[in-house]
Amino acid sequence: MKIMLSGYSGKMGKAVIEEVYNLKSSEMEIVVGVAIDPLPINLSFPVFFNQADYSGELDIIIDFSHHSTIDALLVYAEAKNVPIVIATTGHTPAELELIKSSAKKIPVFKSANMSLGVNLVAELAKKAAALLKDNFDIEIIERHHNQKLDAPSGTALLIADEIRSVLDDCEYIYDRHNVRKTRAKNEIGLHAVRGGTIIGDHEIIFAGTNELIKLSHSAQSREMFAMGAIAAARFIIDKAPGLYSMKDLINLD
Repeated sequence: MKIMLSGYSGKMGKAVIEEVYNLKSSEMEIVVGVAIDPLPINLSFPVFFNQADYSGELDIIIDFSHHSTIDALLVYAEAKNVPIVIATTGHTPAELELIKSSAKKIPVFKSANMSLGVNLVAELAKKAAALLKDNFDIEIIERHHNQKLDAPSGTALLIADEIRSVLDDCEYIYDRHNVRKTRAKNEIGLHAVRGGTIIGDHEIIFAGTNELIKLSHSAQSREMFAMGAIAAARFIIDKAPGLYSMKDLINLD
């Protein structure tokens, strides 16, 4: 499996490189890297600013870059007729529509979080919400390092979307400081903390009368996200065109 790694020079790109190297497998190799700042960092593969400059053999693209690059990546993936694993977050509505459109032509795997544990927690939160929605308030707190650009995190939104799917009506609330009123029953509060080198913590709070239920996930290393992206690549490599997610990979439905 010949991989193009988009965003190879970032934190997650480096984690994927290390994970592929540690596998020491003839099954896969990174054959090219792409980045906005294509710095040669003692790599065994060529690097480019523009993926279109690479004309060699390719089986799949793994994207850990920035959401703004998705348009060009999808055009390239369609031209090469190769699957793409999208692990970036923060996509605009227009970009999400482009992803859906490409999924009609090529296999596209998209997840806001490549961790098995996070996706299981999201599923547990969904089941808890279905049982507790009439008597519990729901709040989500996410914590990340001080260099993270988007807030709330894509994972927090993934969890919120799973919860919302079993509620009759709900509204995401990101900021309460400028409105003086009591909490509405249909709110899901999303709160972002940024500091230090926190890799990623997510906590879902179900607050009822005289009791509090918490579900949480704490990422200890970026390795698990890299492993998830590689698992996604293995999963999607021989699939028909379509939009796939971690639910498909781990059969949550």
